[in-house]
Amino acid sequence: MTGPIATTFVVLTVAIVAFMSNRIPPGVVALGVALALYLTGTIGFEDAIAGFGDPVVVYLAALFVISEAIDATGVTAWVGMQLIRRVGSGRTAVLVAVMLLCAALTALISVNGAVAALIPVTVMIAAKIVQRPAQLLMPLAFAAHAGSMLTLLGTPINVMINELAIDAGARPFGFFEFSLVGIPLLIGTVTIVVYLGPRVLPDRVATDAPTDLSRYAETLADHYELDPTQTAICAAGGAAEVVIAPRSEFIGEKVFAGMRTDSGDLVILAVYRGGDRLTRARLRVGDIIVLSGSWDALDERASHPGLLTVTEPSRLRRQATRLGPRSYAAVAVLAVMCALLVVDAAPAAIVALGAATAMLALRVITVSQAEHAISLTTLVIVAGMIPMATAMQSSGAAELISRTLLDLVGTGSPLLLQFGIVAVVIVLGQFISNLATVLIVAPIAVSVAAATGISPLPMLMAMTVAGAASFLTPIATAANLMVAPPGAYRFGDYWKLGLPLAALFAAVATFLVPLIWPF
Repeated sequence: MTGPIATTFVVLTVAIVAFMSNRIPPGVVALGVALALYLTGTIGFEDAIAGFGDPVVVYLAALFVISEAIDATGVTAWVGMQLIRRVGSGRTAVLVAVMLLCAALTALISVNGAVAALIPVTVMIAAKIVQRPAQLLMPLAFAAHAGSMLTLLGTPINVMINELAIDAGARPFGFFEFSLVGIPLLIGTVTIVVYLGPRVLPDRVATDAPTDLSRYAETLADHYELDPTQTAICAAGGAAEVVIAPRSEFIGEKVFAGMRTDSGDLVILAVYRGGDRLTRARLRVGDIIVLSGSWDALDERASHPGLLTVTEPSRLRRQATRLGPRSYAAVAVLAVMCALLVVDAAPAAIVALGAATAMLALRVITVSQAEHAISLTTLVIVAGMIPMATAMQSSGAAELISRTLLDLVGTGSPLLLQFGIVAVVIVLGQFISNLATVLIVAPIAVSVAAATGISPLPMLMAMTVAGAASFLTPIATAANLMVAPPGAYRFGDYWKLGLPLAALFAAVATFLVPLIWPF
């Protein structure tokens, strides 16, 4: 074993241990990987920083912005309300509907975006049907993993695998070609969760679960003795509570119910002090003011340092049950983006970047919202682990692993080779990022395919399926982590439902994939 190969394996092993320990931030680990490979001379400077300019990173960043636009304009909440009205309150019907909704949304805006957008809706639905959020949230995340296999947009892994297929001299995968395995996976996932979920999912309630704000307007009207029409939440605006902060510049100002603020954009509906409603008042510290107006005006006022906001207007506007102009604009941009990707009008990163720019240009969301929506940790992990994939190839580590795998299973059974690749991806994917895992193993799969003279397409598609089988631990994916706090899940809760699902994905990757994409 040469020096570069040994160094690559040592860095990879240390990275896996660091990821599993959960003591070092994942982003720091990923950056450490790139830095270690450069300092040891395994890769050059350009390769060490190449990940930060990779199209997958740009594409992923744009998807975060698009996801935020869909959620912030109330589209997700509106869809959730429509779901409740149509399927009723039966546990099984709601569970299936929520999972299918998440899978469909994932196919358009990625796993993390779909799960992040639907967590508050799912918590709200759980409260309405008198179920623990834990009974719905893990199925939500797992449905997203299955939904990621429905289209090219489902996950950045799909885009990356598509590019690897082209680099390997094979044809690209079609936009909906992933659904040939995605649909069976989704059906199998829903079936397993429906029948096994009630038996293995925990019956706990998180103390810090997201608040159900679906009845916020009615609560506000009752608490402050207001007309419900004054506090109603719609696409254009609503009402919010603010508290006068210590040392606020508003202390001493005269206000009364019905007056407009200095900007003229907001109306004061009520003023409360110590539980008493005041007709007129000179503001003091701790006074509560109920404001009504457009969401933009409420957002601007809520950000004032002299006011403390009880519930952020940006959270309230997501509860709108009627779509407005910005909602329609967000849906239109998303539809155009999907259409352009289907016809392969431009590289996926360019199309997604254009869609994100359109969301900002049309003022669907603000620049500040877009900045907060982008998960820098996720981007850093992806960018930091891409040099590992480069090192695996340039050092000869991938070739060594492929030769070892060939020696162990022989060249006579492509199916056995495929199972070996799938097993490696599924096992590694439970402890480090599934995208990072695929980045590491992809060169091995391509090398194995080249060495045995088989098509790389079944190997690459099998890796995509195996990469989506991130069910056994909360650290496997960001989506798994996102549902852990509101679902009150513990580390050991995931494998109970995740193990049969991982077996399903392994079987599909090993046996069904070669039937569709022959060796």
